[in-house]
Amino acid sequence: MSKKNHDSDVAFIQALAELLRENDLTELEVMREYGEDDSLNVRVSRQMQIAAAPVAVAAAAPAAAPVAEAAQAAAPAPDAETDPASHPGAVTSPMVGTVYLQAEPGAPSFVSAGQTVSEGDTLLIVEAMKTMNHIPAPKSGTVTRVLVGDGDTVEYGAPLVIIE
Repeated sequence: MSKKNHDSDVAFIQALAELLRENDLTELEVMREYGEDDSLNVRVSRQMQIAAAPVAVAAAAPAAAPVAEAAQAAAPAPDAETDPASHPGAVTSPMVGTVYLQAEPGAPSFVSAGQTVSEGDTLLIVEAMKTMNHIPAPKSGTVTRVLVGDGDTVEYGAPLVIIE
């Protein structure tokens, strides 16, 4: 690899790291092909500090109960209410991008909570690399929750909407 390619690769990797930080992403993977036998695979990731949610502790635990049982009772089990991604009707983002809830500014939203949708109806748009990707409803049903706001940045697999 020539010095010129090396310098441009370093600048490219620095730009990816900046993109990662600016959009609050945790990981980004890119493959660049320079020719038939020359390519660059880059994976940039960072660890996010996630604050633990406060857990309510039972005020009075029986003295005979083991400490492990008291701690287990105080910690809520993850379910569809606390983790929308685990809900069976969750529609997740197929890509990293910016969410738009309507076709253009000032237009009505594609969907809202309580609205009935048919399979294939557009739920929202995820813009990725200047391409507007319409996200279709995977099944017919009622939209119970819209989990993202207009202009929000989403990562791959992030829950967008719940359809029941």
